[in-house]
Amino acid sequence: MSTPRIEAVIFDCDGTLVDSETLSLAVLVEFVAEFGLEIPHEEALQEFAGNELSVVFRTIEERLERSLPDNFMDNFRKRQIAVLHKELQAIDGAHDLLASLHLPFCVASNAPLNKIAVCLQTTGLDRHFTPDRIFSAYQIEVWKPEPDLFLKAAHDIGVAPENCAVVEDSRFGIRAGLAAGMQVFAYGPHQPVSDNLSNVHTIRHLNELKPFFASSQQA
Repeated sequence: MSTPRIEAVIFDCDGTLVDSETLSLAVLVEFVAEFGLEIPHEEALQEFAGNELSVVFRTIEERLERSLPDNFMDNFRKRQIAVLHKELQAIDGAHDLLASLHLPFCVASNAPLNKIAVCLQTTGLDRHFTPDRIFSAYQIEVWKPEPDLFLKAAHDIGVAPENCAVVEDSRFGIRAGLAAGMQVFAYGPHQPVSDNLSNVHTIRHLNELKPFFASSQQA
C-alpha cells in the first residue's frame, strides 16, 4: 500500500520549532521546589514534556498531597515567559526548513496562543506564519494526545488528515498525530515512544525532513 502524498505540514511548537521545553521545565522544577517537592530535571522532562499543563499540575498536587495555590498557574506563566523572552532560541534548522517549504504549513500546540506568540516572536519564526496558521488547544479546549487539534488544523487548511504530516517531539503529540490518521515525524523525542511506530519516522535534525516534503511538492 502506497503512502499518501503529503500536502500540508503541521508543526508542534515547543521542543519542535523552539527549544523551550528545557527552559520551561527548569522554571517549573525550581518553582515547585519552593513548595517542598524536588523533581529531578530529567524526570520532569520524561514525564511532563508536551503534556497539558493542568494535567502536570494535578500530578504535582498528588505528589505534594495538597493543592497548589490558586495563583500558581499565573505565577508560573509569568516566570516562564520572562525566561523565554531572555533565553529562547529556535531549534537548529527551523528557519531554513520553514523558508524552504512550498506546501501549506501551520503550528498546532498545546500551549495558549499568547505563549505560542512569545515563542515565535522571540525567535523570529513568526515571519513564517500568518495568524490563521497558528492553532492552540486552548481554542477548542481539547489537548493532545487527543487528535482534535490536528484535525481542526487540517480542516482549516483544507487538507485531508491522511495527506498531512505532523512534526512532533513528545509522546503526547505523536499519539495525537497517529490518532488523527496523519503521517508522523518524531523529532528527537524526549522519551522512548511505546506507541505503534509503523507510521512514525524518527529524525534527529529538522533538515532531515526536506527530502520527504520536497518529494511531495514535486509529485
